[in-house]
Amino acid sequence: MNRLSCDDPDVFKKLASILATSSQDAQVAQVVSEVLDSIRVKGDDALLAFTKEFDHAVMTPDEIRVSEDEFVRSIELLAVADRDAIEEAKANVMQFHAHSHPEDWMAINSHGGKVGERHYPLNRIGVYVPGGQVPLVSTVIMTTSLAQAAGVPEIAVATPPRPDGSISPALLAALSLCGVDEVYKVGGAQAIAAFAHGTKSIPTVDKIFGPGNAYVNEAKRQVFGTVGIDLLPGPSEVMVIVDETANPAFAAAALLAQAEHGSGKETVFLVSESYEIIEQVLVELEDQIKGLEHRESIERCLEAGLCVLHAKSETNVIEVANFIAPEHLELQVHEERLEGFTAAISTAGAIFQGHDSPTVLGDFAAGPSHVLPTGRASRFSSGLRLSDFLRRSSIVRYDREALEAARSVIESFSAMENLDAHGRSLTIRLENPEA
Repeated sequence: MNRLSCDDPDVFKKLASILATSSQDAQVAQVVSEVLDSIRVKGDDALLAFTKEFDHAVMTPDEIRVSEDEFVRSIELLAVADRDAIEEAKANVMQFHAHSHPEDWMAINSHGGKVGERHYPLNRIGVYVPGGQVPLVSTVIMTTSLAQAAGVPEIAVATPPRPDGSISPALLAALSLCGVDEVYKVGGAQAIAAFAHGTKSIPTVDKIFGPGNAYVNEAKRQVFGTVGIDLLPGPSEVMVIVDETANPAFAAAALLAQAEHGSGKETVFLVSESYEIIEQVLVELEDQIKGLEHRESIERCLEAGLCVLHAKSETNVIEVANFIAPEHLELQVHEERLEGFTAAISTAGAIFQGHDSPTVLGDFAAGPSHVLPTGRASRFSSGLRLSDFLRRSSIVRYDREALEAARSVIESFSAMENLDAHGRSLTIRLENPEA
């Protein structure tokens, strides 16, 4: 555990050190590069070899894609309560993102020409869903529902198989309920390689979405440009800001929930102006952790990744939060302070306001996608949203009158940049009679 104070003149330097990650580990990069090259050259043969090596599943090319019978069985095995939960979460996600659909527009500019924008759904996307022993059912909803809301016609999903070659029934059922029937039993960097370069069994996609481990993220980094990618989300993060009105048990539970993710590299921040409330939360941490299933991994995470920071003032709290740019920010403060903090902290991936708004709501069901930037990337990027599944084209339409109005500015720029052919492409139209 790291304990810091805003009284320390080196506090931001120390925070930067805590936040530093080895996101471009040389060994990981080398392994991923070899996987990508092998998939590009050998296709399905390499795909199946890596699946055997990394996931311990032996399959044939015909078994790479999930069959219709597997989908049917997954729905039959799904408990009614779980089906209701999936459908409720999907409805909230669809409703939330319907509000952010951009509108096409046209307007008249200073020349009298028509200009505007049109938006088009991506044609084909690939979604990576972590699976295996921890099948992230919620990630299915937090990605594919947005794609559907955007109107993407082709949605392919890759998820790692279990050693017997199967996929978690709950995961398959969620995919089926979300209207996705193109699912491949492929994990890791090899799945990203297949989406980017294609194999006989898996056609290429235009853009890849979804979270993953260090190898998946590195593969996304290396294929960017061949295909689009969404984000490079790393280990999970949460910052919990508490004041004297906070319930220490709630704050401790929030920290433990993020530490539970299990990579051991999660970072959790507890920030307050009150020494007393900080100590109460730490006592609660020790008490609550005793009954948790993943106690050992959580303890390892907290030992390395828990950072407790005492701030001198609200201004200090805001400065620290904007510097860290946390993936998740919980404001467990007095109701009258919520809007002030929300307005001033402009770098958080997702903000959870008030004592009754835990991060898990965003993880599973509230509506916003849980695919969020980490590692201070919230300073310059945002969580997954509907517009990420669209592309935009600008529109320009001039007539002769508008073209004449633009003539002087075009000629000036052509001369300044010594590009006479550029200017000529306009003037030649004005020098010729209209048809």
